[in-house]
Amino acid sequence: MLFEILLYALIVIATVAAMEAFAWAMHRFVMHGSSGWGWHKSHHEETEGFFEKNDLYAVVFSAMAIALFFLGQALSPVLLAIAWGITLYGLLYFVAHDGLVHQRWPFRYVPHRGYAKRLVQAHRLHHAVEGRDHCVSFGFLYAPPIDKLKAELRRSGVLDRERIERSVTAQGSAHAPVRGP
Repeated sequence: MLFEILLYALIVIATVAAMEAFAWAMHRFVMHGSSGWGWHKSHHEETEGFFEKNDLYAVVFSAMAIALFFLGQALSPVLLAIAWGITLYGLLYFVAHDGLVHQRWPFRYVPHRGYAKRLVQAHRLHHAVEGRDHCVSFGFLYAPPIDKLKAELRRSGVLDRERIERSVTAQGSAHAPVRGP
């Protein structure tokens, strides 16, 4: 019994890790690709209201997790553990991305140190570029080192040093790119 509990807990944790890899690939190749940009574009622009078209991705991924809960209940506890891992990832995404990074909650918290600050800065650099091309940092819970992301943006020639720095330090909305001086 204890072995099974530990096994299913390990499956949940492995699924959370796998979801970050899956989310990175979906964000990089689908959301920023020609097939998914129609929904995701709303996330890179200033929007009115609480919801944006990009939130439809959360609905689709939630439906997949719900389907796995039903299948897991009927067929296999392994599928159930995977469904819990996907759901846990969704919760972490909601807290980190929608809450911390984009401040879509009624309270505001801006981290000034540690990994949370790096996560916010990495995502601001992702939004520093207008459009879907030449963006950096496609993960939602993993943030590469900021210096590496800045160097990648400089190498691409899309942004100058001053605009890169403004993107990292700007307060307020992290949706739209940081514009001129």
